[in-house]
Amino acid sequence: MRALAAVLAWWLALAAVPVAAAEPELTPFMADALWAPNPVPGSDGRRHLVYELRIANPTASALELKRVEVLDEPSGKLLLTLDRDGLARRFSIGGRRGSESTDLGVGQFGVLFLHVALEPGDALPRAIAHRISVRIVQPGVDFSATVARTPVVDRPLAVLGPPFTGAGYVAADGCCDSIRHVRALLSLNGHFTLAQRFAIDWEQIDRENRVVKGDTKTLSNYVIYGREILAVADGTVVSSRNDLPEQVPGALPQGMTIDQADGNFVVLDIGGGNYVLYAHMQPGSVTVKAGAKVKRGDVLGKVGNTGNTQAPHLHLHVMDGPSPLQSNGIPYVFGSFKLTAIDKAGTADFDKAEATGSPLTLTPVSPPQVLSRVLPLDLTVVEFAR
Repeated sequence: MRALAAVLAWWLALAAVPVAAAEPELTPFMADALWAPNPVPGSDGRRHLVYELRIANPTASALELKRVEVLDEPSGKLLLTLDRDGLARRFSIGGRRGSESTDLGVGQFGVLFLHVALEPGDALPRAIAHRISVRIVQPGVDFSATVARTPVVDRPLAVLGPPFTGAGYVAADGCCDSIRHVRALLSLNGHFTLAQRFAIDWEQIDRENRVVKGDTKTLSNYVIYGREILAVADGTVVSSRNDLPEQVPGALPQGMTIDQADGNFVVLDIGGGNYVLYAHMQPGSVTVKAGAKVKRGDVLGKVGNTGNTQAPHLHLHVMDGPSPLQSNGIPYVFGSFKLTAIDKAGTADFDKAEATGSPLTLTPVSPPQVLSRVLPLDLTVVEFAR
């Protein structure tokens, strides 16, 4: 009863506050963008904002999230609406993947993983804000406020060369609505980091659209296994590793320490505050060490299955610092590639193909499109010029 009385008193005080944009306003939640979004042009012709919104409940009552709207500032144009069903798929208590909910308990916070796709011709917002609507369970009051204003960063993007040559490369778990990378939020050294926001797990298919043929426990049966990995730009090697053994495909390894997660790897400083991570390379194949200067197209190593991985692939992402995990993941584009197909059946179809050797369910792009200075989106199949 005391808690209820306190909430009622709090709401009486709230009702007495005049509504004025320049004046303080009591709100039953706190919200902020963890990082300002930076748009990236995608292979679908749209520009994409991918970022995270933290929402916390400081009241003595549980909250039910009802709606979140993303608004252009200062025009107020509506860019995105998430209703309760949409929020249930994107709002994670504590930022933990797998803890999705639309209810915030007393003292809880969650992270909303947002993706705003801007259509061709849409003006880029200089800033965005978020209109959050909730229901305060006790005393059963609905409330809405526009909060969490953040600039939209228009930072020039790194333009990468091909990490491979040839056809049939699949951009798995990529931008912008997949989960494994986009929601890989980590608490490190007392603060959140999300280095993998724009990561791609590159795999490859054969002429039968299979990523693996035969025994899925045999590394050499994976099409991409052993492919040479190329430097995507001129740069300086910051760090590398070359001594970890291959993992048996089929499941993520148990007891993996955080320093082994990337397996055998290379971090390349390509200038302009851009660092590229190449992860999960074959033991003994890494050709470079810290301090080495490389040119675009130089061989850095071969695709393997080392570290926190369940099938051979190249994990590649760009970040704003030299640490593969403690940096912020930033968008990037490839100078040129040919788009040949898309797996519109989604992640479940890709996972099945990787686990069983079944062909991907591909929708061909006919005729193939030669695209420049865009990011291949999730489950696109591309060809890199030789």
